[in-house]
Amino acid sequence: QVQLVESGGGLVQAGDSLRLSCAASGRTISSYSMGWFRQAPGKEREFVSRINWSGGSTDYADSVKGRFTIARDNAKNTVYLQMNSLKPEDTAVYYCAASIMGSKFHYWGQGTQVTVSS
Repeated sequence: QVQLVESGGGLVQAGDSLRLSCAASGRTISSYSMGWFRQAPGKEREFVSRINWSGGSTDYADSVKGRFTIARDNAKNTVYLQMNSLKPEDTAVYYCAASIMGSKFHYWGQGTQVTVSS
């Protein structure tokens, strides 16, 4: 089992930056793809970004491309999401997830709230 704990969320103004962290425990995530998702009030959870096991391949939703950067430190068993130029529409609960293989995500964190005021 893998436990994922997100941190770094908060209340910021439009244009500000935040860095989310996802700390894994229970087992190493160095062989897993990792992802970030978000869910805004009244909306379905949506994909934000994904990084492969080595960090050599990343993917982003069009809505965050150029503003968000995903990274990982396998030595620290941690994944990050650097969010720049935040917009009010980025307001959501952000979730970290781990994929053992394929496109399915098998483990999920509890989420961290990001609120961007205009």
